[in-house]
Amino acid sequence: MKKYTVTLLAVLLLLSALLAGCSGSSSTDSKGGKGGSDSKTIIVGLEAEPTSLDAHQISDYNSSRAAMEIYDQLVQFKDESTELEPDLAEKWDVSDDGLEYTFHLKKDVKFHDGTPLNAEAVKFSFDRQRDPNHPFHDTGTYAYAEFTFGPIETVEVVDELTVKIKLKEPFAPFLGNMAMHAASIVSPAAVEKHGADFTKNPVGTGPFKFASWSPGVEIVLEKNEEHFRGAPTIEKLIFKPITEAQTRLAELEAGNIDVMVNIPPDDLERLRGNESISLVEQAGMHVWWTAFNTQRAPFDNVKVRQAVNYAINKEAIVDGILQGSGEVANSVLPPTVWGHNPSVTNYDYNVEKAKELLAEANYPDGFEVTYWVPESGSGMQQPQAMAAAIQSDLEKIGVKVNIQTLEWGAYLDKVFVPADQNDMDMHQMSWIGDNGDPDNFLYILFSGEQWPTAGFNDSYYKNEKVDELLSKARVTKDKAGRTAMYEEAQELIMADAPWITIDHEKQIIGTSSAVKNFKLHPTGVFRFSNVVKE
Repeated sequence: MKKYTVTLLAVLLLLSALLAGCSGSSSTDSKGGKGGSDSKTIIVGLEAEPTSLDAHQISDYNSSRAAMEIYDQLVQFKDESTELEPDLAEKWDVSDDGLEYTFHLKKDVKFHDGTPLNAEAVKFSFDRQRDPNHPFHDTGTYAYAEFTFGPIETVEVVDELTVKIKLKEPFAPFLGNMAMHAASIVSPAAVEKHGADFTKNPVGTGPFKFASWSPGVEIVLEKNEEHFRGAPTIEKLIFKPITEAQTRLAELEAGNIDVMVNIPPDDLERLRGNESISLVEQAGMHVWWTAFNTQRAPFDNVKVRQAVNYAINKEAIVDGILQGSGEVANSVLPPTVWGHNPSVTNYDYNVEKAKELLAEANYPDGFEVTYWVPESGSGMQQPQAMAAAIQSDLEKIGVKVNIQTLEWGAYLDKVFVPADQNDMDMHQMSWIGDNGDPDNFLYILFSGEQWPTAGFNDSYYKNEKVDELLSKARVTKDKAGRTAMYEEAQELIMADAPWITIDHEKQIIGTSSAVKNFKLHPTGVFRFSNVVKE
């Protein structure tokens, strides 16, 4: 297999070199500018086609990476951190009871369409998602709305540059949520103009503005000369969906793209010795899993879920397939997020224990299931290779796994539907934290209130004690108290085994060595405002 991979790469590199020679040693974008060799243009190779450029509708990595430079929020995360700092709000006040947040907006900020940023735009951006009766609520679907805005009672315009948000009850992660993509401030005029097509005609206040989207080919952003923090150095960002990892790598090595995601683990060591390529690395807020549909047989039986977990050689997957680009997970919460419980243990590799549990669950001869797998996608690492390893391991305990592969957008459409509409048995998924708070993992992925389409509990898992702990932690101010609740919740979740929890990925991005000042962020979102290209 490795020999085949190397041979394929050689062919791809040769083809890329021939194509580059025919076009003056650089690719040409749809605007007529040069690609990788243009010092004012950055070309990014994504894993898949973004599904939306409307920040309020984004639910995947590829979309957020392509879209988020279009927008700003009231507050933002500092570079390389989940600490907060002012963004569109220059300051804010919090009432003593923790129920009212008053944000004071920066003056003279404009959207890309020339309309002014004001308190009405903030109210519009939030109410559009949270209020079913809002006149423009039907212009999209908002997977993050309940999670981000559920605690809000009202959004009130105090004056042109002041907005007051009242909460139903104290909510510890609230300010962090205000830095998330769902809390981006969009142009009301643009939503009113484009309606449901705003997703392909986005307008924000961010450092880059939307120029064009050629589906399957590229998304082009241009720098915002009037951004309130100053115009970026880079004039143009181009995002290209390149599904095949080896093709992305060939394009990077040929100089046709400047940034690539999801480097094949087999190639990491070789790239470290390539002076024309830089590897940017950071421990990520990431977890990769295979979800069981806990509402359907056979996975409505906890012993079956535990048996399957014991049958999977997780270390072999991480060492043999991921080759150091991830670490075996002991818990569903990454160790980079506070509240992680280091004392929780994952299921070790024990085929005999797996068989015993299947027999106890009345499946001594195993069963047959369908396993949904994406071609590629946000944080999905090596989805098909990992699926094949899981399929092979389960065959040893009599479980026949039929792998069904789908394109990323179609895959998400099948996974995130109400439980009574979902006929899946098992599927793959990953999550990258949005705000550095455990709530953003544990509540949104395991609360019984977060079943799709209200949230992202894609295993349709429900445990009343877990729900009680996660709900209480949301309204508790004391961090130590919250930590204890999250640690207990992790113990219960791992025992219930709604997932096969495999690993936490390390963020590793490949760039041309000409790209300078590119820094990774724990949330995985790309920032290009301070990037230069020599």
